[in-house]
Amino acid sequence: MSNYSTIKVETGKGIASIVLNRPDIRNAFNEVMIAELTEAFKTASSRDDIRVIILKGEGKSFCAGADLNWMRDVSKYGYEQNYAESYRLSECFYSIYSSPKPTIAVVHGAAIGGANGLLAACDIAVCEDDTVFSLSEVKIGIVPACISPYVIKRVGEYGARELMLTGRRINGREAENYKLVNKSLPADQIDGYTGEMVQMLLTSGPAAITHCKKLIDEVVNHIGMDEALTYTARMIADIRASEEGQEGMAAFLEKRKPKWVE
Repeated sequence: MSNYSTIKVETGKGIASIVLNRPDIRNAFNEVMIAELTEAFKTASSRDDIRVIILKGEGKSFCAGADLNWMRDVSKYGYEQNYAESYRLSECFYSIYSSPKPTIAVVHGAAIGGANGLLAACDIAVCEDDTVFSLSEVKIGIVPACISPYVIKRVGEYGARELMLTGRRINGREAENYKLVNKSLPADQIDGYTGEMVQMLLTSGPAAITHCKKLIDEVVNHIGMDEALTYTARMIADIRASEEGQEGMAAFLEKRKPKWVE
């Protein structure tokens, strides 16, 4: 993968770890990090040897939101330039959300403002109990627009109303209660829990995972219940007839591990 200036990408054993790497400013993002994250997720998503993508932050915090210097520059842009910059941010979140690979955000320290879009766009998010979360945009007179589709999907309309309108700070346990994250744990349990999640994903069929993500996306975002009748029936028929589906069912019936499990 490419050499990056604001993130690190480490790969091995079917896993790509994408690490926010501006620890001196608590991994606050700017236009460079946005572009690099988008490229890194698209690249990892296209690689056959990558089966799970993990997103985390270097240093004391996951991500402190937008870089103040970048925000200062953006505040001086005209409308068209501002729109282009905002679109690139939305594209970054969508590149995470739409990845055909399972994605896990591992959150610690703080997730402020736009950082919540990064974690909410992942399939699974885990955090340390003492992590601080805040959708703080309204406190500086703006709104959490680009992250809203992903945060609202996670916490629902009225949870989002409370968190977005008040901008109040919550800890990891509260974030779990809101369903902003899937699980909040003591810091010393995070690596073990994440490892268990990764292993569960690696023992699932790689193509089945991709199809399952597409299935969820179509059912939730694109088709009505009447269309779901034919769409879901066709999908399972196609997968049962596929090489991976045939191998998986044969392995189950023969009481052995399928070929994709090492």
